[in-house]
Amino acid sequence: MSTSTSTGRTRINRAERRSELIDATIDCLARYGYEGTTIGVVAEAIGMSRGIVNFHFETKEQLLLETLRFLSDEYRDHWRAALTQAGPSAAERLWAMVLADFDRRICTPRKLAAWCAFRGEAKARPTYRSMCNDTDQENLGVVADLCAELVPAGIDAHKLARAIVCMLEGLWLHLMIAPKNLSREEARDVAASHLAIVLPEHFTTSGPIPAVPSSLGRLLPEAQPS
Repeated sequence: MSTSTSTGRTRINRAERRSELIDATIDCLARYGYEGTTIGVVAEAIGMSRGIVNFHFETKEQLLLETLRFLSDEYRDHWRAALTQAGPSAAERLWAMVLADFDRRICTPRKLAAWCAFRGEAKARPTYRSMCNDTDQENLGVVADLCAELVPAGIDAHKLARAIVCMLEGLWLHLMIAPKNLSREEARDVAASHLAIVLPEHFTTSGPIPAVPSSLGRLLPEAQPS
């Protein structure tokens, strides 16, 4: 085996092991909370020695920071992909972005619990706060831009966007705190209903209302006065 092949395989194995440790950390955060998640707890959960865990992450803080980075990147990549795959209209893109929050790859009890653990620590930890804020602000900015294309003049698109984002965060929190009272599918339906209520010209509870092409609109007969 050549040296370059061996080095490449070692790098892959190291990346895989780090990924396994981050996944185990998410499980531990969900089970034991932030304070209860230590290097020793993660090592025991994954069946590794503390020495192996410390080889990849020297401290608990480094392990937790990389776990938060993984969650942030995964969430950002997920809603960006939803935007890319959506139709061209602002309504289609906003619909895709909102419903992406309830995809089973992102919206799981363990990941929601991990997010809540990190957000609970963010006030006291500037690094966490900065990372969460960067994720939040990019998401909010895109939602605001889409709302600006949909609302009539005089409506504050940024405030509407913040209301939508806060609604989604509230549903995630409810799913984490009381999952027996609200399922992921029910939360998704609530989010869809919210869009239909606040933007009835563009959404029903089933999805975006197709826009009438301008060329077709010119062909439609005008309403006659009664």
